[in-house]
Amino acid sequence: MNISSLSTPCLLLEKKTLDANVRRMLAKADETGIAIRPHLKTAKSAAIAELATGSKRFGITVSTLLEAEYFAKHGFDDITYAVGIVPSKLDRAAKLMNDGVDLKIIADNEDVVTAIARHGAAFKVLLEIDCGDNRAGIPAESQMLESVASSLLSEATDARLIGVLTHAGHSYGVEDRAAIARIGEEERAAVVHAAGRLTAAGHQISVVSAGSTPTALFMEHTDGLTELRAGVYVFFDLDQQSRGVCETDEIALSVLASVIGHNRSAGKLLLDCGGLALSKDLGANAFRPEVGYGVVCDFKTGKPYAGAYVSSVSQEHGHVKVDDEALYEHLPVGSLVRVLPNHACMTAAAYDRYFVVDSGNVIAEWDRVNGW
Repeated sequence: MNISSLSTPCLLLEKKTLDANVRRMLAKADETGIAIRPHLKTAKSAAIAELATGSKRFGITVSTLLEAEYFAKHGFDDITYAVGIVPSKLDRAAKLMNDGVDLKIIADNEDVVTAIARHGAAFKVLLEIDCGDNRAGIPAESQMLESVASSLLSEATDARLIGVLTHAGHSYGVEDRAAIARIGEEERAAVVHAAGRLTAAGHQISVVSAGSTPTALFMEHTDGLTELRAGVYVFFDLDQQSRGVCETDEIALSVLASVIGHNRSAGKLLLDCGGLALSKDLGANAFRPEVGYGVVCDFKTGKPYAGAYVSSVSQEHGHVKVDDEALYEHLPVGSLVRVLPNHACMTAAAYDRYFVVDSGNVIAEWDRVNGW
């Protein structure tokens, strides 16, 4: 099937670019000598998980229990659920374990740890550490760390603490590799220090987990870590490109869209991909405001049109500011374009499948799991 026969908007995934991105992260794991536990919250696809694990189906990371259930059905049985769990979800997590999944869950407070301990299931628990992102987690120096760990130890029958986990989300807030490397070292140092404190307190710590895509790629030292978690690297996006993590031609994911109108009086053309199809994430604009809600590219080659981007969106309309009227002639109504996404995770969430392409042809359709 040729790309031009697809109904728009839809997700395109360049197979060769995807393969190259996966090889890059697997090479990083080989270089460091520690495991990569790919975060599938971006791809949400068993086919991509198979590639990301080098066809070995080793450990993966998910962000919802529905993802965990989906990947378990596809033969992935070593899963970290890397979002703080609440007591109401413990029965569902326990069912996954009863079905044979080696599930790890995370927590960062005594109330949840106590509920985990009293549940009765043999949960494997990771304490989340805040390494500077200020989203969730216990600071590595906090007295609360040992207190929460002790609560699990004193209350638990079968549940046990196996390690610590952190995420340097603030690595997305800097724009050069040296700054990313510095944050990566802060991330590594924080989680390793937390692991050391817990070990000194008598806990058996076997998992020391860190990594965002930027820090996993550019941290200079991994001493003390047992695994790196990263997710968006399989696709990359404009947010990553704007921070120097990847090049534009390394972005594997795009939205295929149709030109549905020319509004010459307003100086724009309209696409059938709006806020729902692209998302309203403007993360890349912190460093590249000229990309708006996505960069407009030739649908065959994937090469950006000079200065063409989605400058605003309504629900089903993408507005492309036209500075050169030759663009109207080049892109008549009914023609196709690709739009590179700001944030691949958010954009992909609107779709139930990928159209996998190579040399302008659709070579496969891969499903993905959405929801919680």
